[in-house]
Amino acid sequence: METVHLLIFALDGQRYALKLDQVTRVIRAAALTPVPHAPDIVLGVLDLQGEVIPVINLRRRFRLPERNIGCEDQFVVARTGRLALALHVDATEGVCELAAGALLPADDIVPGTGYLAGVTRTADGLVLIHDLDTLLFPDEEAQIRAVLEKG
Repeated sequence: METVHLLIFALDGQRYALKLDQVTRVIRAAALTPVPHAPDIVLGVLDLQGEVIPVINLRRRFRLPERNIGCEDQFVVARTGRLALALHVDATEGVCELAAGALLPADDIVPGTGYLAGVTRTADGLVLIHDLDTLLFPDEEAQIRAVLEKG
């Protein structure tokens, strides 16, 4: 039976996940460099071992209450099919292994949720699984690429 590995993280009391094969690492939140003319969803950039990584504000994307980055927060460094980025999260809970059949298609539950790869149940409740390739809107991704190329 095929299995799926997920990294579960928390944001404003809700549990989310990314497929583990998209995650590069999890690091403690750090100071960011602001980027003029970046999309509103970008908190700033991070220099991670010589690679400049945009840090995404998931709270803004999901219309959650805004708050400053705290010293206990974390960045989930991940890679879409086209771009490396970091997601600002409150905390990570760990890795979970599920049978592929345990993932429910999100669009079957709430139509129009193409940014979700699915939903699953765990002992602690429902987890929304995000699709990194649809997290950024095409114009946001183009803006981020342009800003990163300018240096």
